[in-house]
Amino acid sequence: MQRRTTIDIAVPDLSGKRAVVTGASDGIGLGIATRLARAGAEVLLPVRNLRKGEAAIATIRQTAPSAKVSLHTLDLSALDSVAAFGDSLRTEGRPLHFLVNNAGVMTPPDRQTTADGFELQFGTNHLGHFALVAHLLPLLRAGGARVTSQISVSANRNSINWDDLNWERSYKGGHAYSQSKIALGLFGLELDRRSRAAGWGVSSNLCHPGVAPTSLLAARPEIGRSEDTLGVKVIRALSARGILLGTVESARLPALQAATATESRGERLYGPSGPGHLGGPPAEQKLYSRLRGAEEARRLWTASEELTKVSFPAA
Repeated sequence: MQRRTTIDIAVPDLSGKRAVVTGASDGIGLGIATRLARAGAEVLLPVRNLRKGEAAIATIRQTAPSAKVSLHTLDLSALDSVAAFGDSLRTEGRPLHFLVNNAGVMTPPDRQTTADGFELQFGTNHLGHFALVAHLLPLLRAGGARVTSQISVSANRNSINWDDLNWERSYKGGHAYSQSKIALGLFGLELDRRSRAAGWGVSSNLCHPGVAPTSLLAARPEIGRSEDTLGVKVIRALSARGILLGTVESARLPALQAATATESRGERLYGPSGPGHLGGPPAEQKLYSRLRGAEEARRLWTASEELTKVSFPAA
């Protein structure tokens, strides 16, 4: 049995910086938010479930008693909610320095839709974050921010279903999940290219957590999964034994490196460096083949603006 070792990275002093982390009420997102708060950042937790959000803040303050952390309402599966969150922060008018697009939903057994009628994974994982960045762009520009988007090893499989983006004719949960993460990755890379071309002053990169026993595949009655999948049971067993996979603690590190390390750059991908990039210390990685098409990224950008009815300044 492989011995489990602790993996960690240094995070610089972030005093005076403001960070938004989506999906920070538990799991990897909570770990990311906690570490940012410990480094001195003011961390905003936009959550759908306020009770879980309050518990997350209590957890953060157990390790960082003086943490500057606040709770906000955000449902990425509802564009009105995304717009309201953006309006609220723009009214405050305070610059943002980090945005970690971490929230996600994975493989509902049956096709479900967002409040706006989009397939749930595409609508939440990609379109919700696309709209969020558009609404927060003035604040991100004011802070010279870095945007880090959490994709998945699944973004190295399947493709964008251009003939049926919302999987209305033939739903395949795993394929739809891959599409949502490929889309988020293409968006993150195109955001960096457009920022450099237009002088927005925002850098954008990608990360993935490898494979770890997070809640994505656990029982989630709200999406029709009444019990843990076999996959998450196997992942838990392998992770606990230190075999190949990462832990929830190590899975947060690629996002932290991508977002905060001085040597991290835009238009890059960061993930675990162990065998198969499933676990281990974080490092820069070769872009997945599905993410290398700049023309496809531009096509997706246009489609996303049309679907969400939000727009970015002309690049």
